[in-house]
Amino acid sequence: MNKNLKHILNCLHEKRGFDCSGYCTSLIEKRINQRFSMTNCHDYGTYFNYLQDNPDEFDILIASLTINVSRFFRNTMTFNYIANHILPQFLLKKQSHMNKSFRVWSAGCSMGEEPYSIAILLHELLEMEDFKSDVRIFATDIDHNILKKAQKAEYSYECIENMKCKFLKKYFKSKGNVFYLQPEIKNMVSFSIYDMLYKKSFAPPESIFGAFDMVFCRNVLIYFNKDCQEIIFEKLYKSLARHGYLVLGESEVPVATYQSALKKVSDCCHIYQKI
Repeated sequence: MNKNLKHILNCLHEKRGFDCSGYCTSLIEKRINQRFSMTNCHDYGTYFNYLQDNPDEFDILIASLTINVSRFFRNTMTFNYIANHILPQFLLKKQSHMNKSFRVWSAGCSMGEEPYSIAILLHELLEMEDFKSDVRIFATDIDHNILKKAQKAEYSYECIENMKCKFLKKYFKSKGNVFYLQPEIKNMVSFSIYDMLYKKSFAPPESIFGAFDMVFCRNVLIYFNKDCQEIIFEKLYKSLARHGYLVLGESEVPVATYQSALKKVSDCCHIYQKI
């Protein structure tokens, strides 16, 4: 690795506590190279000097490295399967056992579209079945700036274009080109900073004990090297409750260590159940 690139990454860790040592080197280089044209830099050395003179660039670089790309009901087939097959059966089983708790973790939540999509599905189902449940949705990301935007829950049309019209009318108010999520859905989600490579816990501290019925970790693993994927997957597996569901991205599969401990529940999407 280029020594000036190492200086940049070390400085990023020292100044912001952001450790990207587990990221794929090609990804890091690509994202930093994209910042060159925006900052009039031509190599890692000049960009390193630019960072020293412009501290705000550290936050911009972190946002670039964490790839905050999302939208409501991304991968529509996955959410349709969850809404029509997993949630009704899961909640019915809980109801029969007089268990009103339903816990979800959205890891790498970006601007909140994913956890809010989950909240909408759960709200619809609970309303339809007239079932009272203690729903707790924990959403985490490493980027504190993006979490502030998630908590505001204000979105452009591009973020909501996959949404059913009835959901849009029921759960959003619009003003100009901005769509504002209703408080009843916003209040179902708790946001917090969490590093997926943090070694002292297997779940967000705010969740206390994990035991999630569903964990969403989509399009996160693909950006890490194999060693870090193992660390992250161990967290995901330990955080799942017995028979809980893990939802991965369309190009992601369980690491070899856990393939026999999870079963794929559908051929049409990457959803796995803890055995």
